[in-house]
Amino acid sequence: MDESDQEWKIKLSPEQYRILRQCGTEPPFSGKYVHHKEDGTYVCAGCGTELFASDTKFESRSGWPSFWDKISKENIEMVEDRSHGMVRTEVKCAKCGGHLGHVFKDGPRPTGLRYCINSAALDFVKKD
Repeated sequence: MDESDQEWKIKLSPEQYRILRQCGTEPPFSGKYVHHKEDGTYVCAGCGTELFASDTKFESRSGWPSFWDKISKENIEMVEDRSHGMVRTEVKCAKCGGHLGHVFKDGPRPTGLRYCINSAALDFVKKD
């Protein structure tokens, strides 16, 4: 997506902008989707790209919504992140480049992955 910084500031809430466009992180246990249990699809709050299915969400006790798999590898971009004195893998929306969170190798089977995602980076589409 080719939206300007000013267009993003208009489209997103201040918290969404801070997280999606400035690689911010919401405080643990503060996001609206941490304990969310409805059936449906989690999409990028910036552009609506489908990211995670509710049946891959699990309780990680990390303070952020966690998923053991993504909907499509084409919808997610993985980037090495060396900020804050750590080496991690950042998870970004492949369509708009929005920062979603990070992925770790301490999740459940079958993937062993934990996509640790900020609630403010997500919207939810309830299953009909």
